[in-house]
Amino acid sequence: MNFSIEKIETSKTYPLRKQILRNGIELPFKFERDQDQTTFHLGAFFEQELVGIASFMKSNNIFFSSAQYQLRGMATSEVVRGKGAGKALLGEAVNLLRRKEIKTIWCNARIEAITFYKKVGFKVRGELFVIEKVGPHFTMFLDL
Repeated sequence: MNFSIEKIETSKTYPLRKQILRNGIELPFKFERDQDQTTFHLGAFFEQELVGIASFMKSNNIFFSSAQYQLRGMATSEVVRGKGAGKALLGEAVNLLRRKEIKTIWCNARIEAITFYKKVGFKVRGELFVIEKVGPHFTMFLDL
């Protein structure tokens, strides 16, 4: 499948966040840093339909000392899952963040997403931890 990746408005991330990441979970789908000037959101489009989202926020994690951004709220619709939308989103983010001289992207990855992140080059850092109502996670990172 061929996806086009574009910057999108914050509000465009909400439907997929609710459907995929907050389905049956009583947690906010709007994130604290969504509107920060340094935050950006990317959308993956297939045949002009938004099928994947990812948000990137300037946020420091104690594990890393270099200039860093956090990946939050990455989701792809079930129709295209496993077909390259997530990889395309991350590829565009890496290009944009390298231009900003960012050295590390990190995320709190759900257990079911670990394999995907490893396939695109992320590594695990630290111990397993649990986010209430969501489940077990690992911090993962990609050096740029």
